[in-house]
Amino acid sequence: MMDTRSDTSVYVHFPWCARKCPYCDFATVVPSPASAAPGRALDVVADVPHEAYADALVRELELRRDALRGRRLVSVFFGGGTPSLWEPRALGRVLRELLGAFDARVDDVEISAECNPSSLDEARAAGLAEAGVHRISLGVQSLRDEHLRFLGRLHDRAEALRAVRAAQAVVPRVSADLMFGMPGQTSEGLRAEIGELLDEGLDHVSAYALTIEPGTQFGTLHRLGRLRVADEDAYASMYEHAERAFADAGLAHYEVSNYARSGQEARHNLHYWRGGAYLGLGAAAVGMLDEGGRGFRWTNRKDPARYLGAIAEGRLEHEEEETLSAEDRIREALMLGLRTAEGVDLDVLEARVAQPWIRGRERAVARRLDAGDLAREGRRLRVPRERWLRLDGIVADLF
Repeated sequence: MMDTRSDTSVYVHFPWCARKCPYCDFATVVPSPASAAPGRALDVVADVPHEAYADALVRELELRRDALRGRRLVSVFFGGGTPSLWEPRALGRVLRELLGAFDARVDDVEISAECNPSSLDEARAAGLAEAGVHRISLGVQSLRDEHLRFLGRLHDRAEALRAVRAAQAVVPRVSADLMFGMPGQTSEGLRAEIGELLDEGLDHVSAYALTIEPGTQFGTLHRLGRLRVADEDAYASMYEHAERAFADAGLAHYEVSNYARSGQEARHNLHYWRGGAYLGLGAAAVGMLDEGGRGFRWTNRKDPARYLGAIAEGRLEHEEEETLSAEDRIREALMLGLRTAEGVDLDVLEARVAQPWIRGRERAVARRLDAGDLAREGRRLRVPRERWLRLDGIVADLF
């Protein structure tokens, strides 16, 4: 059996969107200066360099192939941006090259694609399935039209539900994203939305609090005092109502913002949260490959034109580069792993970094254990679920 420390995921970034949402701080571009109308997001696909982008991704994969020797592929995630704007045949060509680029792969490689309801109909979903995608993560965000308008989404409630059903008709696994914390939203209203989504038969939902990021339209409005957001008590109430709603429906709260029936957890995301290595491909993609306890992380050129130009000339150009020490990797493993119900496997962590994880944080760990903020079960360390609302402070204490 291959050492699981060689297990590697792949993230492929598709940077184009039909419209930039006012809360989004991801590296995305709108291919046409004309805004897409509701229900017409696919109008912009003619302005996307579908095949040229696929060519560049295949070329980048070739340029990074030496770094993949001895690694085993466990998952592929097409994110963005809006990968459902990409022609499925071009996506499928990239996927085939990826599957052949590794020395080994698990028997059931999880292959996911992010999609927006405004650009996913039955034909597009079927095309993605034919290309090899068998898990769709759908950016529903809300089932209330007033909240969707506030969030700047191109779809409405009816289109969101149509997209859920279109995805379920052709792929075996469908997840939906849901946001909470919008102005005027109530805990009871959120719980009703969760019930409506779960009535569609979904086995996985990601429920995120609306966060205001600097550099976004919402960030500017908030700084100017022109954006009203939910206060901490309202966030906490909605979070707790969401947890109860999912639990009542039989979905486990397996990560701070994620709920799933048994066996339906996002394996790609679990690989990240467990501190695994990942290859990043595409404009603005982030990758981190490890060796000998250390890691090397990079961010590709964010501008698609610059990325395409560099790759066409056979050059890997990075916006950012960082060498991660063993201590850096311990901190990240704690930060990510303690977000999950399973917590951190300390044996795996120490095997990965080749040094004791607790060095320099003995007192902080003891204090948090005594306070009930941490729980130690054999060689696993976790934050009890009832303390997840205080997670940031607990983790910061361990740094």
